[in-house]
Amino acid sequence: MHENEAIRTAFHEVTAAQGGSHVEDGGWMWLEGFGDAAKEYAAIRDDVAVWDVSPLNKWEFRGPDALKGAQRAFSNDALGLEVGQVRYGAFLDADGFMVDDGTVFNTAREDHCWVMTNGRDHDARFGELLSDLDAEFEWITPSMPHLGVIGPRSRDVVQKLADVDLGSLRYFRFLPRPVQVAGVDVHLSRTGYGGELGYELFLLDPADAETLWNAVVGAGVTPIGTDAIEVARVEAGLIVTDYDYEPHQRTPYDFNLDRMVRPDLGLGFAGEDALRAVAAAPPHRFVTLRYEADELVEYGAAVTKDGEEVGVLTSPTDSPRFGKIGLAVIASEQARVGNVLGVAVGGEIVSATVDVLPIYDTEKLRPRS
Repeated sequence: MHENEAIRTAFHEVTAAQGGSHVEDGGWMWLEGFGDAAKEYAAIRDDVAVWDVSPLNKWEFRGPDALKGAQRAFSNDALGLEVGQVRYGAFLDADGFMVDDGTVFNTAREDHCWVMTNGRDHDARFGELLSDLDAEFEWITPSMPHLGVIGPRSRDVVQKLADVDLGSLRYFRFLPRPVQVAGVDVHLSRTGYGGELGYELFLLDPADAETLWNAVVGAGVTPIGTDAIEVARVEAGLIVTDYDYEPHQRTPYDFNLDRMVRPDLGLGFAGEDALRAVAAAPPHRFVTLRYEADELVEYGAAVTKDGEEVGVLTSPTDSPRFGKIGLAVIASEQARVGNVLGVAVGGEIVSATVDVLPIYDTEKLRPRS
């Protein structure tokens, strides 16, 4: 592979052979879809879908201070994770600004944990944070490809393929020892993306990718790509770097991640004191905006009130269920549901109404079902 050539996942060949198209993003070839985004979206919301999430960046922290090292960068409580538990939160710089968001997995061994991020460029930061600790880290993404199986029927499908009972596996928990799904070894987690019940299957051996993919699709699961996932994530109010925020510019409070920031526990994470001060009165809040126009708002469009800029629309989509909507970071005093604002579309300002976040399954009951 040439130095600047995008990396193909272990599932690339089998998905391409079955009609999948791919697009480069963040140094990887992401599975974009199979030519019918409406069908793929419907599978996410009403049935069951599978997608290749392998480019999600994965890191292994090893050593007696592994969890302590992860905690130094992480806004949520990593040190308090039980064996087999996952937590979502923000990864922070020294001033409390987000450099990424993602998860920490307690992998059941005292001296190991997984850290999963959107971005790849964390080597220098992690090295700095672990420099005085008895721990080391390694980027393990290529050796740990994985699939997301999501949708209301995902439990039924994964259960039929797995050699363990999933009935007691709770939301944001994973099985700390490898199990078999479709006869291949995986780490199985009840986590996912898109605002539905879901499971993630992390391969121990990339050579098993074709076998696992064909078994899941063969069980009646609709293969999907990022085009359909993008609609679902905006409906579910989920953020992603380089779309909703750039590193070092926003705090977790700009995205309503209040419950995922724990300065009250004295965990010693980066920017803890700065975020404690912001928590008292966050200046911005995250909302859904609904608007009517012939075209989509562009990423980064200005949000206005009486001609004054009060925020930015970060991620737009055309939702089959809600019409044209977008995620937006706006001034806290403008975040009341029902407030009418303006948003720039195609050279003009159109009316946009603040709605609940997330607009789909606002209480987030479906992932926990």
